[in-house]
This record gives sequence, structure tokens and C-alpha cells, in this order.
Amino acid sequence: MEQTKSTNIILFSGDYDKAMAAYIIANGAAAFDHEVTIFHTFWGLNALRKDKPPAVKKGFLERQFARMMPRGADKMGLSNMNMGGMGPKMIKQVIGKHNAMTMPQLIEMAQEQDIHLVACTMTMDLLGLQQEELLDGVTYAGVAAYLADAEDGNVNLFI
Repeated sequence: MEQTKSTNIILFSGDYDKAMAAYIIANGAAAFDHEVTIFHTFWGLNALRKDKPPAVKKGFLERQFARMMPRGADKMGLSNMNMGGMGPKMIKQVIGKHNAMTMPQLIEMAQEQDIHLVACTMTMDLLGLQQEELLDGVTYAGVAAYLADAEDGNVNLFI
């Protein structure tokens, strides 16, 4: 009997194009029957933020972080050629022209394929993010949970 293969991705980057690459790889691996986990940490957590999060009580610094970070996957900037916000608009136009999937669509597909979307609780604490601000269906865990998955993983990526 063949053992299920697993793919584990650490999504550290908050850049649209890097997050998109992570989700394309994750969805592709799931299509090949891999068990897939994406561990979102630091700026990668922005991919899981709701576009319109509910009001939650935060301290001064946490409110500042919340204002500076993009709300949701569709609002993330590009790693290169951001050009004052024009780059993301241009890449989204190209994505539409080629009938490719946007980040929100890739995240939705990942959830439909039962890809484990994990938010790093330590980073959430550091940035002042609360569970109510993230998408439904996300798992909350620390680095030990990622390491347990990665230890037996066939593919481990850091993006």
C-alpha cells in the first residue's frame, strides 16, 4: 500500500506574487493527492486576513500594525514592480486576460481541496492579529505543529 505523500509550505512573504506561487504549488500538489499544509507566518498571514474584519479590541501598537498591513489576499503588493500600487492592478489585469485564478480564488480552491491552512499563533500575538480577523476554516498552531508535519514531508518549501 502506497503511503500518502505530503507537501508542506511555509508562507512567510506577504507579496501577492509569492503567495500566489505558494497557492499554485499547494493546489497542484493536492491535485496529485498530496496532503498539503500551508503554514502562514509573519507577512504571509496577510493572505488569510478578511477583507472586512470585525472590530476587535486592540492596543495602540496592534492597531498600527493592522492599519499598515493589507486586509486580505487581494490587497497584497508585488515583490517587484509594485510601482506605487499600479503593479498589482496590472498583474490582476493580466491574470484576468489569461483566465488565471486570483489569490482569493486560489485560497478558495485550497479550502475546497482540504489543504490545511495554518496561522502561526506566535506571529499572530506579535502582530496583534486575532482569530476573528482571519478567514473561516483556518487552523491555529505554533511552529511545533509545522515541524511535526515537515518531519515526515516529501516536499518542504519556504516562500
